[in-house]
Amino acid sequence: MIEIPSPEVLATALTRHSPRRDTHDGWCTWRDTRHTFSPAPRLTLGEWRGLSPQHRSIHDLHRTATHVNMPMLETPMSRKVSRLINRRARNNALKCKPATRAGVLVTGWGYQGKTETACEVLAAFEQDWLMLHGYRNPNTVEGTRDIHAPVAYIQTPVTAKPKSTCQAILDFFGADTKRLTLPELIRQVSNSLHDHGVKVLVLDDITRLRMHRADDQDTLDLIRALMSMNVTLILIGVDIPGSGLLREGKWDGRSRQWVLPPSQRARVHGLEATQTERRFDMVELDRFRYTTTDQIAAFHDHLTGLENNLRLLNARPGMLTSGTMPEYLMRRTDGVVGLLERLIEDGAQEAMDSGRELLDEDLLDEVILSLDDPGRDAAAGEVPTIPGSQGGTTTDRPRKSRGKAPRNTVFDDHGPESAQLGS
Repeated sequence: MIEIPSPEVLATALTRHSPRRDTHDGWCTWRDTRHTFSPAPRLTLGEWRGLSPQHRSIHDLHRTATHVNMPMLETPMSRKVSRLINRRARNNALKCKPATRAGVLVTGWGYQGKTETACEVLAAFEQDWLMLHGYRNPNTVEGTRDIHAPVAYIQTPVTAKPKSTCQAILDFFGADTKRLTLPELIRQVSNSLHDHGVKVLVLDDITRLRMHRADDQDTLDLIRALMSMNVTLILIGVDIPGSGLLREGKWDGRSRQWVLPPSQRARVHGLEATQTERRFDMVELDRFRYTTTDQIAAFHDHLTGLENNLRLLNARPGMLTSGTMPEYLMRRTDGVVGLLERLIEDGAQEAMDSGRELLDEDLLDEVILSLDDPGRDAAAGEVPTIPGSQGGTTTDRPRKSRGKAPRNTVFDDHGPESAQLGS
C-alpha cells in the first residue's frame, strides 16, 4: 500500500520557514530540525499512474521538495574540514588553562559548502555539549536565566566596522544595542560570550573585510581580541590567503599553524589582556577534481549519492555515473558542489515538467545555471564564475561549439507569439 500524505500534512511539512541561523532561536530551530525532512516515497511509473489525480499532484509536489532538500553529502574535502573543526572545538572547550584558544580558518571558493560543513559539525558538537551538561550552563550565575549558547553563528556585515560587528554578535542573543558607544558594545560582547557559555564563535564571510580600509583593520583587531575571551574562533571566507587577512601573519612550520601578531594597539578597549600571538589552523574546502583514480572515484561516489536521492519515475541505475555523464557534469560545474547541486535540482524539475522523468545530457543542456543571489557579495568572491559563461558572468548557457560569439538580440522584436510564451 502506497502511503501518500494528505494535503494538510504535506502543506505543514513543506511550508516551514527556513530559520535564520544568525539568531539564537533560529540557530536552535535549525540545529534541532535539520535532519527531520521526510523525502517522497519511491514510485514506479505504473504506481504513479495508478494514483488519483489529486494524489499525483500531491506526490509531484513532494518529489519537488525532495529534490530541493537533498541531504548534505560528505565528501573527502568536507571530511577533512569537519575533522579539524570538530577537534579544535572539543579540545578547546575542555581546556581549563587561561591560554588563548587556537582558531580555525576555513577557506575555499564560493558554493563549495564551507558554511554548511562548518555548521553541521558545530551543531553536532553543541548537541553533545548540551547533553553533557543537562542542557544547562555549567557556569551560570545563580538567580539568572541567561540562555545557554555553546555555539554562536554570526554573519559578517557587508560593510564591517567594529561597531556593526559587535551589534551583529549581540543581535544573535537578542540584546539591545541602541544608544551604546563602541567601548560599551565591546564590553557587552565580552559579557555576553561569558554569560551565555559560548565555546565557539563563528564569523562567516570574513573576507568581506577589505584590509585597505581603516575600519576593517580595526575590525580585525577586534576579532583577534575576542580570542582573549576563551572562545574558539571559526572564521569562514573565500580565498582567505589572497584576501589580505593574513598579511601580517606568518607560517610556523613547527606548529603548522598561521600565527597572527597581537592587535595593532596594546589593548582594544580593555579586551587585549596580553600580547600573546593568535594562532589559526587553516583548512581549504576544495572542489572535486577529476585527474587521479581516487579523485574520479570520489566524484562518482558523490554522483551515486545524488542519484539515490532523486525521485524521477524513469530513472535508471547509473543515470548520473555511466557513460559520459560524469565527464559532462564535471565540465558543466567544474567540480563545485553547489553548482552541481543546482544543476541536478533544476534538471530534475525540468525532467518532471517535460514528462521525460530522467536526467541525460540532452535535458541538462536545456538548463541554464544562474547564481544571481542578493545575499552573496560577488565582489568578495562569494559567487563563482560558472564554466562556459562569458565575461565572468554568473550565468551558464551550454554551447555546442566555440564559433563566433552570437549576435546581441536584446532589442530584437520576436513578435506577438514569442511575447505570449514569455508571459
